[in-house]
Amino acid sequence: MPERSPPVDREILVFAIWAALGLLGLGIVLEGFSRDSWAVSAGGVATLALAFAAHMVVNAVFATGFSRGETALGIGAYGLLGIVFLAGAVGGGMSTADYYSGLTLFGVMALGFLAYLTTRHGLRGAFSRFHIHPGGAEKRR
Repeated sequence: MPERSPPVDREILVFAIWAALGLLGLGIVLEGFSRDSWAVSAGGVATLALAFAAHMVVNAVFATGFSRGETALGIGAYGLLGIVFLAGAVGGGMSTADYYSGLTLFGVMALGFLAYLTTRHGLRGAFSRFHIHPGGAEKRR
């Protein structure tokens, strides 16, 4: 039987992490919404954050970053969740616990993004990813 290449092993690990922890976290978040409990939803958000951290560990072990597909899925999911959250807030169908659960989710997701940039590129490198110097040329030291 031929050995699998490291990228295939990485993809299997990432899939297993999100299939186990990601779906569990999503289920706990949805249970928190149905029970109208911020504490239960926060537990789900923590589980999702754990899945993201595990994904970052896998990336570090295999010395890779997020693939284009993973990045597109993450940004798309963030945008879709943002639209759904705004529609719920404007529509007035959200309870206070649901509102705070959504804010907790988006806050943790933003912190996760910053944590990824910091661990992957360092503080200075993360800032350089967004900062554009006048004249269009980046200064390198």
